[in-house]
Amino acid sequence: MHGETKFLSFMYNTPNNKWSRKHMLKYSFLIILLVACSTTKDSRKSTQEEIQFEATKRVFDNGLTAIIVENKKLPVFSYHTFYKVGGKFETPGITGASHFLEHMMFKGAKKYKMGEFDRLVEGNGGSNNAYTTNDLTVYYEDLPNAHLETMIDIEADRMENLTLDKAAFQSEKAVVLEERRMRYENSDRGKLYLSMMKEIFKGTAYGTSVIGKIEDLNSVTRDQIYAYFKKYYSPNNAVIVIAGDVDTDDTLDLLEDKFGDIKPFKALEKTKSDAIKLKGFKVKEKFGYDVKLKGQSPEPMFMLAYPSEKIGSREGFVLDILSSILGSGATSYLSERFVLGKNPAAVSISAANYTLQDAGVFFVMGQMLGKKNLKSFKRNLRRSVVKSCKDAITPRSIDKVKNQFLVSMFSGLDSNAGIAKFLGNREVYFDDYNFYKRELDIYQSITKKELQSACDKYLKPSRSVFLSIWSKHK
Repeated sequence: MHGETKFLSFMYNTPNNKWSRKHMLKYSFLIILLVACSTTKDSRKSTQEEIQFEATKRVFDNGLTAIIVENKKLPVFSYHTFYKVGGKFETPGITGASHFLEHMMFKGAKKYKMGEFDRLVEGNGGSNNAYTTNDLTVYYEDLPNAHLETMIDIEADRMENLTLDKAAFQSEKAVVLEERRMRYENSDRGKLYLSMMKEIFKGTAYGTSVIGKIEDLNSVTRDQIYAYFKKYYSPNNAVIVIAGDVDTDDTLDLLEDKFGDIKPFKALEKTKSDAIKLKGFKVKEKFGYDVKLKGQSPEPMFMLAYPSEKIGSREGFVLDILSSILGSGATSYLSERFVLGKNPAAVSISAANYTLQDAGVFFVMGQMLGKKNLKSFKRNLRRSVVKSCKDAITPRSIDKVKNQFLVSMFSGLDSNAGIAKFLGNREVYFDDYNFYKRELDIYQSITKKELQSACDKYLKPSRSVFLSIWSKHK
């Protein structure tokens, strides 16, 4: 998941409203603790013993999973709902359905009509937001604790009784189409990212835009989106995480009262399996080519991408560390060679390993300096990545990145929202909100030999696609 943090500027998400964080004092010690953490066995054990959450997990009879984290320092809470559905489940003709539905979830349900959601949340000093990815759709709110029952009631209402008003549906379709144009057609950065995903994941369930194809967005009907909603917005496909000044038993009782009678979708697993089988996740074998895109940028923007591994795999964790050694921060291997060197060739350069639930992509991205030859730069970049397998991976660089990663991994835990997202992601991806403890062991156990082996295996020029976007491309 390390690569996901660095990928946020490219990764698709869809905020609907402004989001503010309520800081919590209880976990502020973590940052200091982790900065001081070394890579010794004793200090790793100490870190794991110190990082504990007062969390309780319950799975209700209808399959809904709830995790409650108590923190009494401030009278606020954060409420996250993770629906285990994203772009990868969309079948031909309804690409973008997950994201479209994310928009419509704010447009009224049976009890709480159009506009009432925002009025009740923001009118009571709270904030709300949502995002859609290839794997998930996530909704989150931050509110004073006096409004917990209201928030639970609202979320239960829109899970069970979303109205999908016809007029609102048509109006929102125009909004989504404009968002698509803004993020991709009118954005060189977005166009470059989308092209990279299409090339690396061509023919797979990850090979399309999360916003959807323009032709599908134009033709999709209200009934199609509603059928999609009834399949995937079921309690047995959701994880709720509530963190803050709440009482665990009372909160679980409220959740059972509001959500307990919502019926699960019994054919959920078969429906998911059938949707995935249409394309699957097997990445093609042939790479080693270039893609040139016509854009507006006066200097070339680029991405050098390689297929990698899915989240949770040992090699995926190894590639997380490798990506930071190569391209995280001003003192990284690639930055020193292409940005800070005697003859700089790039304005910026970075690397990341983006691990999805069923596949992954390792990439280097950045923007070139003016008057530099693109063909020569591309050749030098590929050579430098190959050379890095020997030169960049040193005991010092490994230790530095491991310590930086510990800080990054836990840096969001000073807020209820950060804790809820942190635990919710691990519950969804690993079926265990405590998986971070194993993550620490895995990352710290990664060796120089493993890093060099993964570098040699995955970062071959023949396994790469070099993409550039530039105003001078035809």
